[in-house]
Amino acid sequence: MTARRPAALAVEALRYEVDGHTLLHGVDLAARPGETVGVVGPNGSGKTTLLRCVHGALRPTAGRVLLDGLDAGELGVKERARVVAVVPQDADGTFGLTVHEVVAMGRSPHKRFWEQDGPGDRRLVAEALETVGMAAFAARAFGELSGGERQRVLVARALVQEPGLLALDEPTNHLDIRYQLEVLALVRGLAATGLLVLHDLNLAAFFCDRLYVLSGGTVVAAGPPAEVLTPELLKEVYGVRAEVAPHPTTGVPNIVYLP
Repeated sequence: MTARRPAALAVEALRYEVDGHTLLHGVDLAARPGETVGVVGPNGSGKTTLLRCVHGALRPTAGRVLLDGLDAGELGVKERARVVAVVPQDADGTFGLTVHEVVAMGRSPHKRFWEQDGPGDRRLVAEALETVGMAAFAARAFGELSGGERQRVLVARALVQEPGLLALDEPTNHLDIRYQLEVLALVRGLAATGLLVLHDLNLAAFFCDRLYVLSGGTVVAAGPPAEVLTPELLKEVYGVRAEVAPHPTTGVPNIVYLP
């Protein structure tokens, strides 16, 4: 699969409020072109809200999101979608569609309204389905798939968008271990910049160049996994006891949780 030039992402003083509740308190975050950046934190910390502000599903109350130095809030929907592709936790708007049709939706930012798929579009769809191991399911109804199968199809849909920034919200949900590793290795290997919301801290440590830890809508730590994932931080943010040591094979931080 191909991608456009990797995009630079800068989130500046991002604030988001809804119904009088502040969910993000002046968040700053940056991802350099080609980096894989993870956003971690406990439930309710603001991870998904942050990601949705980045890809445009939510409009920040204050602050801004910059894509290659341009204010994303000033870009049109299609213009923004040509830079950012998202893999959400759910799949709205897919009722009654086949797997092939769901993946082909990723080509829409590059086409005029009602423009039909051409040979190049069909080639990209076939390549993406092959990449995520779902080529044999192209004619199947998307709604008949298991949760893990649907997740892989949504990754394929993002790939055919040929984004500069790939934003993924819990991309390993519903996946068995093999496909967790394969999907994250795929994202890591793309030319696109990656912004991933993850719950599994060991996966985040292995696949991400840098991590941002959110708690209560605020960034409480940021940096390489080896600097961020400490027993002290895990106790403070997650309320758990843990031992953290370099893995003997990979050298990346390995977390063992203690009772």
